[in-house]
Amino acid sequence: MKVFSPQDFAALIGIDWADKKHDICEYSSTSQHYDLSVISSKPEAIHGWANDLKKRYPHQRIAVGCELKKGPLIYALSKYDHLTLFPINPASVAKYRKTFTHSGAKDDPTDAKIQTEILQKHMHKLRMLEPESPAVRALAQLVENRRKLVQDRVRLTNRITATLKNYYPQAVEWFKEKHTTLFIDFIQKWPDLDAVQRARENTLVAFFHAHHVRYNDIIEKRINAIKTAHPLTRDPGVIEPNQLLVKGLVRQLKTLMETIADHDQEIKQRHKDCTDHLIFDSFPGAGPVYAPRLLTAFGENRKRYESAGEILRYSGIAPVLERSGNKSWTHWRYSCPTFMRQSFVEWAGETVRYSFWAKAYYEQQKEKGKPHQTIIRCLAFKWIRIIYRCWKTKKTYDESTYLNALKKRHSPLLAYAISR
Repeated sequence: MKVFSPQDFAALIGIDWADKKHDICEYSSTSQHYDLSVISSKPEAIHGWANDLKKRYPHQRIAVGCELKKGPLIYALSKYDHLTLFPINPASVAKYRKTFTHSGAKDDPTDAKIQTEILQKHMHKLRMLEPESPAVRALAQLVENRRKLVQDRVRLTNRITATLKNYYPQAVEWFKEKHTTLFIDFIQKWPDLDAVQRARENTLVAFFHAHHVRYNDIIEKRINAIKTAHPLTRDPGVIEPNQLLVKGLVRQLKTLMETIADHDQEIKQRHKDCTDHLIFDSFPGAGPVYAPRLLTAFGENRKRYESAGEILRYSGIAPVLERSGNKSWTHWRYSCPTFMRQSFVEWAGETVRYSFWAKAYYEQQKEKGKPHQTIIRCLAFKWIRIIYRCWKTKKTYDESTYLNALKKRHSPLLAYAISR
């Protein structure tokens, strides 16, 4: 990672962004004083401001600090070659402000000036924003959006379940998975117990067959449960409003499921189009969900991370050690890309089912009394070092190669795994 200094730039600029306007503090190396200004957040205003900078500082680079890593302002500024963007942690700006403003007063121009001062005095500690290729950035946004859609699906199915329990709890018991076409179509066709009990047996059988339920014993069990079910209530004051709500929620769920399917298809195609997809497909348990997320976490720029330690710290997987006097303690890293950390931790949990050594490591640590989440985070730490090596050398993962490496080092993990 290249380290910059203020002398590399003709001007240092801090931007305190907002929805309607952006406060700007500009420090020029020639004038050596701070100039405050305000521009509109409209694209035309940003474009005019960026072009004005290019005219005033021809053939020179300008450093811009902002409390963002993505968003409309970053997307607008990224297209200008003469601007070098440095994301600054909002918490750092807030603490810097509190250090010198004991009243706690906050002002947008002041925050813009603080960011300029951070560029002046601490640029060597900041990481320049290095956008990946458009293909990788598009894939990154798709996988993150998909994760949010899945969270919406969980919230929606939980609400449907809670509403059904008010008047139609049997449907919750009959179908364990709520985010399926079978459940959605069943509720849309028979939104209450009376409706489904009036249906003929051959109609129910045809419905289940149409939804690929082929086991006759399962179909028979469900039909018997339907015909013998006793209503929770017959009060129309309870049934009718809840039924109307369920119908609307199920329609939302159906649309949401279609949107997730569209994202899955787009992610699959874009992932295959990336040159490194074979590397990430080779990891155990990665599959169509986690392989694209791992790919976007590392990207295609091999110069972005010079060591595995860099990505461990940046992703938040590496813990933080604090010392004070004779005491020391380790805690979770608070400032990090949350989705990136989620991707590593969630995938590490999956590898326990698919990787011989990962399963052995999990069982070994479990015997030592370590809690589940601690083990998975430690496992993610190990996996990132392996992924980094494969990514850097452009080689696919081979479990036997790693096991041979453990054997050469006389790893106690391998001895434990063999003894099981």
